[in-house]
Amino acid sequence: MLHVEKLTKRYGHLTALSEVSFTIRPGEILGLIGPNGSGKTTLFECLGGVLPADSGGLFRDHRPLPARARATTVFYLPDAIAPWPTQTLRWALDFVSGFWGSESGVRVRGQSTDSDPRIETVRRLGLEGLLDSRIGELSKGQRKRALLAIGLVTPHPVLLADEPFDGLDLRQTREVAQTLRDHAAAARTLVLSIHQIADAARVCDRFVLLSGGVTRGEGTLDELSALAGARDLEEIFLALT
Repeated sequence: MLHVEKLTKRYGHLTALSEVSFTIRPGEILGLIGPNGSGKTTLFECLGGVLPADSGGLFRDHRPLPARARATTVFYLPDAIAPWPTQTLRWALDFVSGFWGSESGVRVRGQSTDSDPRIETVRRLGLEGLLDSRIGELSKGQRKRALLAIGLVTPHPVLLADEPFDGLDLRQTREVAQTLRDHAAAARTLVLSIHQIADAARVCDRFVLLSGGVTRGEGTLDELSALAGARDLEEIFLALT
């Protein structure tokens, strides 16, 4: 179990995150919910090691997680990037798997024990016909699914994904959501930063509500409902923030 404890990040006189605290449980899908400007991306960048926190951070058993341990525990997948734009998706998947030594990948529910997890991930995300396309030439929705495939073939126990459903249509959103759920069922922990509350309600086990750089609530839908006196996740968010 990992704990984010009193994580604070400042830019001069601006406090982007103020003592943000919550728990990341093994094998769950945790939804980080908040409006634009709430600090979600800054939080992910601090947890992923892209930005240094001014105080607090990521802890295991209430001890700070060293940089080396974090590098093998947490993989951060940013939003709206096109890595290796002149390379093909096939090349990117092979490179990431080889770099991290994760050719075996994560086997998800219902997958044959003698099949390649990378092939299964590509199939589940509808990317078979795009393997030889250059990443920089993919559409927004195609690139989003390609990035998710790259993240899912890494061996890290915890995957941080920023806006995993952005650019996807309804059918693709449902297919990606089920793929993520199957990876969580295979003991992968997923932390998803999500702007659309309906998408979060569909896929997440628990939620962290973030507004103005401050944690406003944490828990399951039932726990937050009891706290806010509302049943709908959107109403809960409005009541608590």
